[in-house]
Amino acid sequence: MTQAHINNYITADPQVAHGKPVFKGTRIMLYLILEMLAAGETINDVIKAYPQLTKEAVEAALAFAANTLQVGDRYIEFPKLHGLKTAY
Repeated sequence: MTQAHINNYITADPQVAHGKPVFKGTRIMLYLILEMLAAGETINDVIKAYPQLTKEAVEAALAFAANTLQVGDRYIEFPKLHGLKTAY
């Protein structure tokens, strides 16, 4: 999925949801949908819970997450573990 296609479904505006990425025309934050999918829900389950979303919009959320990790705009900080050396 290209960035242009992702942009058809996803936006971030400092005036909406504190600037977190949301689906265009909604206040549904992407992380909520990604959490549902990570918990084992299907795309159809997501659409039943949020009927204003389409299959393509949910796929755009997945592509956005993958692209964000690839580009490296966001990262996860791992906590220091009580003197243990961690590889990251």
